[in-house]
Amino acid sequence: MSDYDERPAIDVMRALENRVALVTGAASGIGRATARRMAEHGATVILVDRTADALPGALEDLPAGAHRTVTLDVTDEAGWIDVARTITDEIGHLDILVNNAGFGTFRSIADTTLDHWRMVMAVNLDSIFLSTKYLLPLLAKSPTGGAVVNMSSIRGIAGAANTGAYCAAKGGVRMFTKATALECAALGNGVRANSIHPGHVATPLTAGAHASEEGQRALLADTPLGRKASPDEIADAIVFLAGDGSRYMTGSELIVDGGSTAQ
Repeated sequence: MSDYDERPAIDVMRALENRVALVTGAASGIGRATARRMAEHGATVILVDRTADALPGALEDLPAGAHRTVTLDVTDEAGWIDVARTITDEIGHLDILVNNAGFGTFRSIADTTLDHWRMVMAVNLDSIFLSTKYLLPLLAKSPTGGAVVNMSSIRGIAGAANTGAYCAAKGGVRMFTKATALECAALGNGVRANSIHPGHVATPLTAGAHASEEGQRALLADTPLGRKASPDEIADAIVFLAGDGSRYMTGSELIVDGGSTAQ
């Protein structure tokens, strides 16, 4: 007899069936692709974004289900308290939390103001602390075991010039995820937490980052596979971390970067 938990093979097309997932930054890019992929795999999805006008279009992307949208500035503590209260009253638990919302800019340290530094930290890192703080009790009630997937970046592992604030924030995401994983393991609440670290991804947010010919050459030189990832390719990795296929992974980082950090 084996000393590990034997389970039947996973139906990859229904891997998240009957689970409730909340995805931030869900109106566009990786977040929108993730919400769609999770719904395709059977989850009921709560799409969270501050851009109210874009949420209906993202909702229409999803297959039929009891999905819903929430307009929220992810740096707003009171807003997260309201979200937690609503889920408690209407659903009772949460199975998956995907903290995807974030942004970055190219600025030297000298040109980075304190206000800009604080904004980058608030959107990329404070938001993850707030969502975890207020939604962790709901994740601990998940009948399948809660899963947290936090969006970091290759810049949370390998630095780059003129990205100081972003590197600091994404490095913080990486370490906060590990601390969350260990705390949950110590509590025995069944919640796993992992971070995902994309490289260059073709999204509206990054469209202008390498728009010049020189920028494109630099991108290709930095990526052994020679192209940007599609949002769906990152979403597929997030679905893996959220589902039972990764049930023995917690406190880990999953790099999806076309080989950039392997060089």
